[in-house]
Amino acid sequence: MKVKPGEIASVLKAVALHVRVVLLYGRDDGLVRERAEMVGKQICPDLSDPFQVARPTLAEVKEQPSILLDEISAISMMGGRRLVRLEGVGNEVAAAVKTVLASDVGDGLIVITSPDLKPGSALRKACETDKHALAIACYTDSNQDLMGLIREILNADGLTADQQAVSFLMENLGSDRQVSRGELEKLVIYKGKNTGSVTLADVQAVVGDSATLEIGHIAAAVTQGDLAGLERALERALTAGESPIAILRVLQMRLQRLHLARGFVEGGMAAHEAITKLRPPVFFKERDSFIRLVGSWPTTKVSQALELLLEAEQQCKTTGMPAETITARALLRVARAARG
Repeated sequence: MKVKPGEIASVLKAVALHVRVVLLYGRDDGLVRERAEMVGKQICPDLSDPFQVARPTLAEVKEQPSILLDEISAISMMGGRRLVRLEGVGNEVAAAVKTVLASDVGDGLIVITSPDLKPGSALRKACETDKHALAIACYTDSNQDLMGLIREILNADGLTADQQAVSFLMENLGSDRQVSRGELEKLVIYKGKNTGSVTLADVQAVVGDSATLEIGHIAAAVTQGDLAGLERALERALTAGESPIAILRVLQMRLQRLHLARGFVEGGMAAHEAITKLRPPVFFKERDSFIRLVGSWPTTKVSQALELLLEAEQQCKTTGMPAETITARALLRVARAARG
């Protein structure tokens, strides 16, 4: 069964007993992992428990497709349902999953994590069309999702945040759920629980030295056509271990905001009026530069840049070529287009 966005929260709290397979897939790897853990902990609070949790490898499933059915049919030594976790797999396991769904043997639960799957992919289709399976899409946090995450983590420790702090966080987080959560948890530790309102200075002290902010510098350099700035920021981010996929996605988010602003301009607004329509608001220190970008990037160029970045992300995931090389090449092409 395909789970609608509005139903995801309730499913993550309580998966129905008749469900035998839960598939979580999408571009936000951190969100996929976070939701997989939420589902898994409904069966076994300790996901490292070797007696209740099985982790067959892709090679094992290929060699013995019946292994999934065997695992969910096995009796747990500690009692209760058995959990089977398959991580980072794709259509290679579709046949084995169909075998499980066609059987009524065993009461265990299989939780599968996958990269972005096309609507017609065998694995996704199998889970979307069977009443004993759930297919949950996990895409990069929307502004509303990210705002909710910020409030959730800060409020849980008795903190609030002023408008400038929230604006800065919204601009610099969101490409990966677990990265965003980690940065916010560092902020709580820095500020201290129940100490009032988080300020812009607090946020910059924590996030300002992170690779997350460096990605923001990369996105700015690319859209401004600053080749030297791009080289410096990209080197620092990759040296710090930042994910090439995260870098591509932050730039995509910036271009999507630029595309929206261009739409307002083409509808008759002035650039400085158009950016006031964006949510979250453009960070106050970047207003002037963003207004200039709105004036220099026609909609067709923004669309072409977004297509190029999506293609680069697909290549990172499927070609086996170094993701750093693919990403650097794509960023350089977009930056050169910005100069032109």
